[in-house]
Amino acid sequence: MADITVIGGSGYAGSHIVEAAAVRGHSVTSMTRREAAEQMAGVRYLEGAIGRAEDRARALDGAEVVIVAVSPRGEMAGALRPAIAELAAEAGAAGVRLGVVGGAGSLLQSAGGPLVMDGPDFPDEIKPEAAEMAGVLDDLRATPDSLDWFYVSPAGGFGPWAAGTFRDEYRVGGDVILTDENGASEISGADFGIAVVDEIEEPRHRRARFTVAY
Repeated sequence: MADITVIGGSGYAGSHIVEAAAVRGHSVTSMTRREAAEQMAGVRYLEGAIGRAEDRARALDGAEVVIVAVSPRGEMAGALRPAIAELAAEAGAAGVRLGVVGGAGSLLQSAGGPLVMDGPDFPDEIKPEAAEMAGVLDDLRATPDSLDWFYVSPAGGFGPWAAGTFRDEYRVGGDVILTDENGASEISGADFGIAVVDEIEEPRHRRARFTVAY
């Protein structure tokens, strides 16, 4: 079993990763900026922020894998990318594997095609978030080979507004968004959490981005 820290563990993606990892018997720490309103038995909860060096050190301490499940909105807009860059350098020095939950906006619409966030139907209000997370992916790809990282983009339809139902299945892709026969791109929070824990348990994407969808 692995020692896993999830930064942003009370958010939509983070809470599902925490739950999936705890159910599998991993040692799980959830770090959030404020005390988590809902806490799961067997999970260690810490208050801390990715933007503070001392809190990043606490997240890395004793961990084998640190997952960042934080969105660049509100006070984190424009601040998340440099914070993840700092964490990446620290994780590399500590020998800790780093996982980052990104969005679907940085995926390609088709092989060799434009980005999802450059499509006509992509909401303007979340383009800054998508652009910042695309920058995070660029930064990770430029890190030294000594850093073991992965970046996971969920399906286009992912979030509390599209919670879906647990299916205990998912497909894995690379840099191109996955859609079903009807053109939909969806994944439930529960199945997304399982996909991330599957990657932790059996790494298949070292220094690479992957996506998951039905």
